[in-house]
Order: sequence, then C-alpha cells, then structure tokens
Amino acid sequence: MARELLARNLGQWISVCLLLLFHVNFGTCFYLPGVAPEDFHKGDLLRVKVNKLSSTKTQLPYSYYSLPYCHPDRIVDSAENLGEVLRGDRIENSPYVFKMREPQMCNVVCRLILDKNSANEFKEKIDDEYRVNMILDNLPLVVPLRRPDHESSLVYLHGFLVGLKGQYAGNKDEKHFVHNHLTFIVKYHRDPLTEMSRIVGFEVKPFSVKHAYEGEWENDTRLTTCDPHAKRLVSGSEPPQEVEDKKEIIFTYDVEFQESNLKWASRWDSYLLMADDQIHWFSIVNSLMIVLFLSGMVAMIMLRTLYRDISKYNQLETQEEAQEESGWKLVHGDVFRPPPNSDLLCVYVGTGVQFFGMILVTMMFAALGFLSPSNRGGLMTAMLLLWVLMGLGGGYSSARLYKMFKGPQWKKIALKTAFMFPATAFSIFFVLNALIWGQKSSGAVPFGTMFALVFLWFGISVPLVFLGGHFGSKMPMAEDPVKTNKIARQIPDQPWYMNPTFSVLIGGVLPFGAVFIELFFILTSIWLHQFYYIFGFLFIVFIILIVTCAEITIVLCYFQLCGEDYRWWWRSYLTSGSSALYLFLYAAFYFFTKLEITKPVSGVLYFGYMLLLSYGFFVVTGTIGFYSCFWFIKLIYSSVKID
Repeated sequence: MARELLARNLGQWISVCLLLLFHVNFGTCFYLPGVAPEDFHKGDLLRVKVNKLSSTKTQLPYSYYSLPYCHPDRIVDSAENLGEVLRGDRIENSPYVFKMREPQMCNVVCRLILDKNSANEFKEKIDDEYRVNMILDNLPLVVPLRRPDHESSLVYLHGFLVGLKGQYAGNKDEKHFVHNHLTFIVKYHRDPLTEMSRIVGFEVKPFSVKHAYEGEWENDTRLTTCDPHAKRLVSGSEPPQEVEDKKEIIFTYDVEFQESNLKWASRWDSYLLMADDQIHWFSIVNSLMIVLFLSGMVAMIMLRTLYRDISKYNQLETQEEAQEESGWKLVHGDVFRPPPNSDLLCVYVGTGVQFFGMILVTMMFAALGFLSPSNRGGLMTAMLLLWVLMGLGGGYSSARLYKMFKGPQWKKIALKTAFMFPATAFSIFFVLNALIWGQKSSGAVPFGTMFALVFLWFGISVPLVFLGGHFGSKMPMAEDPVKTNKIARQIPDQPWYMNPTFSVLIGGVLPFGAVFIELFFILTSIWLHQFYYIFGFLFIVFIILIVTCAEITIVLCYFQLCGEDYRWWWRSYLTSGSSALYLFLYAAFYFFTKLEITKPVSGVLYFGYMLLLSYGFFVVTGTIGFYSCFWFIKLIYSSVKID
C-alpha cells in the first residue's frame, strides 16, 4: 500500500511539474519551429530575421544588434527553444523586408555616421572574423563559393563576414572595410497549377562599397554608386567602405529571385552536402570494417577458449585433479565479493544507464529525421529532456546494484545518483557561463533559462531517480551462481602486462578507435559551425562502440580472472571508460591543429566543454563495459560445477 501511494504521489508531482514547465513564461522556449512548408503568392511579404554574430576564432556569439547595424523601429525577439538559447542563438526581426518574386535594386536601409566606439566595435569583429547569420523561411543565409579543386561544385559558408581587412589603393597600411551592400538571392520552387511558390534557397553576395551621392543627404537621395533608375548595379569594382571614426556608411541591398527545380523537401541537401562525401564515407566505412573484423576475431577466440576451459573443469572428477586446477575457477569464492567504494560504483553505473538511454533514444529519433538541422536547437532540447526522463532508469539501476551488494540505504544511493553528475556538470557550466557573461556575449545563458534547467533537474529528474530507486530496491534480488567465501583469497603476483593501470589504458584504445574518425566530424560541426547530419551512420558507429567496449572488457576481464585476480568490478568499468581519456587528448590535439582560437577565455570554454563531453563518454562506455563483464562472469560461473 505504501509503495503504491509513493508511486502515485511521485507521478502526480512529476505531472504537475511538466504542466508548469510548458505553461509558464519560460516554457515558451520549448517551442519547436515547424517544418511544414509555407506557400507564398507573388507579392507576399518576406521578412528576413537576423541571428547571432559567430566566429570560429573566439567561439563567443554576439547579438546582431551588438554592432551598430540598421535596425527596425521595434526589435522583436523570436520564440526560441531551450537548445537555441543554450547555443547562443538570438533571433530577431530586421529591416530587410521584400516581396515574393519582385526583384529590388539598391534599396537604402539606413545611413550611419561612425563614432570612435562604434568604429572600434566593427574593427574588433572584423579582426576576429565574425560572420553575420540571417534566416528566411527557416533557411540560414549562405555564401556560395566555388571550390578551387572542383570548379563545378560549390561550397556554402554559413553567413557573411562582417568585413575584411587589407590594403587598398597603394596604401601600405592595413585598413578595415565593412560589408555594407548585400545582394540577396532567393531561390524558389513554383507550382505551375496554383502559381504558389516555396522558398528553397537563401544566398547572399556581400560587397564593401563607399556609396556616393550628390548634394546633402535626405531620405529620398539617389546614390550614384548604385541606381535602380539608371540600372547601375554594385559590381565590386567600386572603392570599398572604410571603417574609421567620423566615416559615413550607407547600408543597401538588392534582391534577386531565381526559379529552381529543387523541391521544398530537398532544400536542405545543398546545405548539408558541403564536405567531400567520398572521403567522409570511405573513412567511416573503413573504420567500421576494421572494428568489425577485430570484434569477430575476439569473439571467435573467446568462444573457443571458454568452451575448452569449461569442458576441462567439468571433467575434473578426482580431488587430486581439482587441487591441481588453475585459472578463473579458483576464484569462484571471491568473484562476487563487493568491491571497495561499492556505493560510488552504484552511482556511476546508474549515471551511465541514464546517459546510455538518453543517447540511444536521441540517436533513434535523429536517424529517423525528427531532429534535422531545420529544427534549430532541437537536438540539444531533446537530449536535455531525455536526460531528465531517463533518471527513472538511472535510479533503478543504481538501487538494484546496491541491493545486490546488500546495502541497507537505497535512498542515499538514489540521492547521490540524482546529484553527483548533474552537480558536477552544472558547476562547470556555471563557471563557464560566468566567463561568457564577462565577455558580454549572447552565448551567456539568461537567468530564466538557468532557472528552467534547475527546475528540470530538481522538479523532474530528482523525483524520477527516486522513483526508479524505489522500484529497484523492491525488486527481488538475483542469486549469485556461486557462494562468496568469508575470508578473501590471496591474490598472486601478476605479470607486468596485467598491471591495473597498464591494462586499463590499453583497454580504452579499441573503443576510441571505433569512434575517432566520426569524432572529427562531430568536433568540426560543433566548433567550426557546420551542420552534422549523418545520424544513420552515427547510430551504426554507436552500435559498434557498444560491441567494442563489451568485447575488450570481457577479454581483459577473462585474462584477469585467469591470473586469479578477482577484483574485476572497478577494473571492468575503467577498462572501457578509459577511452574518454583518449577522447580528451584527441580534443586537445584538435584544438592545436584545427582551430585558430587565440583568446584565453575561448580556450577555457573549449576545454571546459570538452571535459564535460569526456566525462559523459566515460560514464557511458564504463557502464557498457561493466554490464558486459558482469553478464560474462555470471554466465561462466553458472556453467561450471562447483563442489
């Protein structure tokens, strides 16, 4: 009765928390932008939205209006989901408004006289190679460039540079030039029956032009550098617009419309297929084939060796033969002895189960196309919500293992499981967020979003962990296949290659080898602001990672038991979990070889977030290795006759 009452109360509390989360003000941040197509008549208004300014050199996003760009009469923020806010996206309206299938030429947006501060702000962003991001009909703005090695193929760069730095007109001093003229190219697919159009592409050609005009400036002043009446277009041969104090900048834009045969359903293809596909696919397939081959070899060796061992042990009949036996059967009375720090192991296993469930379900949804790049921030939002919901499995797993160790206080383990990893991650995240605040970046998470994260943690995750712990503690305890001796057996000296540190470090090489090529593309998508889209292959890599972690842990655990060392609990976790060390080392290698980060704060952010990623990878791979070894040991010791 008490058990049913507890479960009912917790269920009601979680339901109330979910209702509050989606109805309070900050609940609007969970709105996922629709991916349904929008049809436009000729002459319908098209409103361009502006997103953050981003740079691969600083990794610190800034709001578009942090620079003195032209702005509409009233700046309106768009509804952003939780993932967008955490990524630093700040989507707002802009003065760039035009009509469907009605080309425009040399529209003046505004005129600006720079002061010293605004000029320095522009120069800073130009030095750090910041790019301006815009959105039209949920499509990001791109700059098409022809590849030098393949003239027929295009590469699409996200957003256009704020400006350029260089020399002009024989002047030896480097000057800063701002891109103040934009030629938008809107590609559309037209339905010949209904005459309705759908947007399938949004491109831009940025120019730096020192606009000229006659007389005094007024609202209806005609420019001489680009004039729609005289059909004079900006070509790029005009003098560029320099950024200096007291300089005048006139912002203008053109709009071209191009009909395309590309259908709306395929409009993201050009954005996603921007890498060298052949090298990408070949690298992944090659890596997977090597890992599959090694896994097959390991499985064959293990099956043959174990079959011979079990047959030999079961044929030992006389007492003299039993006394002469050696190997893993000798430690049957100690192999299920609880390890030191068993409470901590339970917590880490529960956290790993929570992570594993989150990753598995996220990848399944992503592979089915529910988390495509068109849902900006959808992937991060889904991962956070799934992490919270998977607390049920984390609490159940930690309490179940704790009960096997005959622990009397499952609530203490549930509490540690609910707080250990999230508290560590939140502390690191809070410090990093404070650094971002110090840089006045839009990447700093607002107080409302921080409160939402804390609410998800305390309001939903913690109760679910306790609910799972409650069910785990009430489940009947599975019996061990062999009894544990009261006195621990002495462990003989081990050869050097079975040294715990050495074997643990060796064990992490193969799991890391299964993912390191895919890891390169994941890091590139995160830190070089590119889309990651091959979730189908990533799911296959994840399956291979599971198999690899399981098999390498089982092999090393078997060798350890053959050496009459029964301390397998922690070593099985650390063996596959050590792959996280190689992941962090690879992240450091990637930082120094692929990125051009110069600011110390940006470097701290990179290594802080990669430390969190490595920590998560550690608990996932460690848990996979632990459960594989646990299943293996129960299997082999239930297969032999113990006198």
